Parts: sequence; C-alpha cells; structure tokens
Amino acid sequence: MQLFRTKSVEQTVAETGEEHRKLKRTLNAWDLAVMGVAVAVGAGIFSVGAQAAAYHAGPAVILSFILAAVVCGAAVMCYAEFSSMIPVAGSAYTFTYTTIGEIVAWVIGWDLILEMLMAGSVISKYWGVYLNDFMQLMGLNFNTNVYVGSFRLDIAPIIIVTFFTILLVLGTKLSARVDGALTILKIGIVVFVIVVGFFYVKASNYSPFIPSSLPAGAVKGATVTGTMTEPLWQWVTGMAPSIYGVPGIISGAALVFFAFIGFDVVATTSEEAKDPHRTVPRGIILGLSIVTVLYILVAIVTTGMVSYKDLAKADEPSLATGFELVGATWAAKIISFGIVIGLTTVVMVLLLGLTRVVFAMSRDGLLPRGLSKTGRHGTPASIQIIGGVVVAVIASCFDIGILSDMVNIGTLSAFTLVAISVPIMRRKRPDVPRSFSVPGSPWIPILVAIACFWLMLNLSVLTWIRFVVWLIIGFVIYFGYSYGHSRLGNASLEDDARAGTLSK
Repeated sequence: MQLFRTKSVEQTVAETGEEHRKLKRTLNAWDLAVMGVAVAVGAGIFSVGAQAAAYHAGPAVILSFILAAVVCGAAVMCYAEFSSMIPVAGSAYTFTYTTIGEIVAWVIGWDLILEMLMAGSVISKYWGVYLNDFMQLMGLNFNTNVYVGSFRLDIAPIIIVTFFTILLVLGTKLSARVDGALTILKIGIVVFVIVVGFFYVKASNYSPFIPSSLPAGAVKGATVTGTMTEPLWQWVTGMAPSIYGVPGIISGAALVFFAFIGFDVVATTSEEAKDPHRTVPRGIILGLSIVTVLYILVAIVTTGMVSYKDLAKADEPSLATGFELVGATWAAKIISFGIVIGLTTVVMVLLLGLTRVVFAMSRDGLLPRGLSKTGRHGTPASIQIIGGVVVAVIASCFDIGILSDMVNIGTLSAFTLVAISVPIMRRKRPDVPRSFSVPGSPWIPILVAIACFWLMLNLSVLTWIRFVVWLIIGFVIYFGYSYGHSRLGNASLEDDARAGTLSK
C-alpha cells in the first residue's frame, strides 16, 4: 500500500484551476490580518491571562505570553513559507500532502476538522451564554434557551451560525468586510479597557515577579482532581503537579498559547488571496503581531491592578475580576459587550476554516468529490451549509465544554507536522520559488516542532484518550473509503493534467 504517496507542488497548484472546483481570489493582506485577529481575540483575551497569572505564573505570566508568542510566531512562519510556495486551500493538510505523504495528510486534515468543528461549536455555544449574560447586566429579561419538556434548546448558536453561513455562501469578500468591521470594534473595546485599567495599576502588585514554586494543591483553582485531569507528562513521569516558579511560567505558556491558535485558519484561505505569495505571509505575520501586543498589554494590566493571590481566590479569574476588586464594577458591562462582539467574529472565521479543509480533502477524493463543487459565488456552498448545520446542532443541543481541549490538541498536532515539513520540503524541492522563508532552517522548525509537542504533553490524559479515539475513527474512514478514492492513488490528477482539464 502506498500510504506515503505525495502530490507534487505542480499537481497541487494545478488543482486550483479545475472547473467548478476553484475559489475566487478576493482577499488582500489586510483582510487576512483582520481574519487572524478576529479568530484569536475572543473571550479569552479577557480571561486567559488572569487564569494563567492566578494558577500558573503570577505576574510572570507576561513572560508566559512572550514565550507563547515566540513559539506561535515561529510556527506561523512555517505556515507562511508553505503558503507563499503552495497558495492552495487546506492549510496544514495540503502542506503535509506535498511533503510527508497522504496518510499523514489525512491525519492532519482529520485533526483540523476536529479542531474547527469543536471550536466552532464551543464558541457558538459560549456566544449564546455571554449574550444572555450581557442582556442581564443591562437589566433586560432576555434568554435564548427554549425548553421542550425536559430538553433544553439554545437558539443563539443557530442564529449566529445561520447568519455567517449565509454570508460565507454569498462570498468570502463580503464576509471579510463584515468580520473586519466587527473586529475593529472589538479592538477598540480592548484598547479602551487597557487604557482605563492602567489608571488602577500599582507597582507593588508585580512583586514578586516570579513567585516561589508551590504544590498545585496549595491553590484551590489549580488543584488537579484525579488521573484523567493530570497533564500527560506528569502522569507518565509521576511528578507532583506544581505552580509558580519557572515551571509555572512554562505551564502558563502552555495555557496562553491557546490564545494564539487560529492563525492556521488564515492559511486555509490562501487560495482566495490576491497575489498569495506576498499577501499571505504579510497578513499572517501582521495579524500575529497585533494579537501579541494586545494580549501582553492585557496581562500587564490584569496583574498590575490586583495581586495574583487575589485573582487565585476568585471562582473564575478574569480581567473583569480585576476591575471588580478595585471597585470599577461598571467595566463588567463593557467587557461583557466586548466578549459578545469578540466571539461573533471567531465563529465566522472557524466556519470558513472548517469548510476550506473539507473542500481541499474532497477535491482530492479523500472525502466525496461532490462536496467540493463551487457555486456561482465561487464558494463551496454545499460544504458551507452542511458544516453550518452540524456546528449549530452540536452547539444548540449538547454540553460541549469538556471538548474544548480537543481544539488545542488538534491545532498543536498540525503545528508540529507543518514545522517538520519545512526542512523536508527544502530538501525535496529547493527549486520551488519561495517569497518568504523561515530563517534558521532546519533548526528553528525542528525547535518549533519540539515546543509544540511539549505543549501537547501538557494536555490532560483524558484529552489524549479522546484524541486517540478520534484518530481511530479517522483511520477507519481512510482505509474504508479515502485510500481507494484518492485521485492521487488512481492517477486522476495526472490524467486530468494531460487532458488539459486543469489549468496550469
């Protein structure tokens, strides 16, 4: 069996010209940067820094953010190099198909579907939760939950998913404009909150900057409850969980790293970018730079307003907790509104990313080919609608909070393999033009892969068990359907190219 058969760069690029299966190039670098900010700046910017400070690193969470940004930045550069060389939908799936082989590409595609399906469902669910919270803070009797007997249906995810599904069917450029307007609004809210927060900062709250290491059980919210919630590496080595100190900075980086995930979604839109060899790298790097600055500023404000010890005593530490502790309770309303707007844009980008990965896999024959047909608006309407329905149903009918870690492990596995693929492709195809190259190859990509795998090991045992089950299901589908229907395997790509049905 040819499990590691690879597509050539020429075959991959040629597919983008297939009639009724090609996407319109309408996005510029700013559109892509806004898309990256849109997916990375959501509810997490108001909470993840406070949680990392309270339960992991104290004021040194600022270093955790810098460390996470460096790792993510290096990983993003790997994506940028591939996107400049192979500007095709599918992101990490497409990149690994041209380097390591089909079976690994399938695993990555399957992981990306997991990441974006679960993320879209989780974020859509939380959008409804925070919308209800915001309405109640404003004194309005508003609830999006509908009860049918004992069954609870939340209609908020249905509303938000339907809205963006329709926009995405009508065209990516139109969706990007709506997303851009909302993203600028939420950045304005974040900047306003940061500026106001600086008026409450006290230098004494930054001392000690790196608190002494303590057992995890010493702080209520950091207590590990059972084997299944332990980080995998601690369970394997038998180490006792601890917080603060240098290990706390590293574990804090593992937590806040997930604030940066989503930039791989930008790479899935490479096929819809104008002059992708330049716009995709610029858009990805610009977006990451904006997000990094915003998160570090929020971390500085959060840990400067109140002591990390006071944050650790709160049930759910957040930036709003800091404002409440200094008596500025009015800020909760602004933060709540910012969260609703923030999550709105995240939903759109995740729906877009999900469909582009499925589109690429379908066009290759690994999923039914009929799904990859594009309509008169130049979008894969059938996939967009099916994906929207699945996300809306999961978000509206199921309690999916426990699945949020699945988003993280899916993303990190993709980051790891893309990083490894950079030096492999440099060796296989040094002749292919690259408008952007990762500096320090092969060492930087290898270090990125190691760092991402280390972060995976910091996820819980239960998350790894679920991940393995998802992979088993994926292998059943691959060997039961995808291997036999692969266009690369049955030589359809070569036949089409010779017949001239693909534009080169």
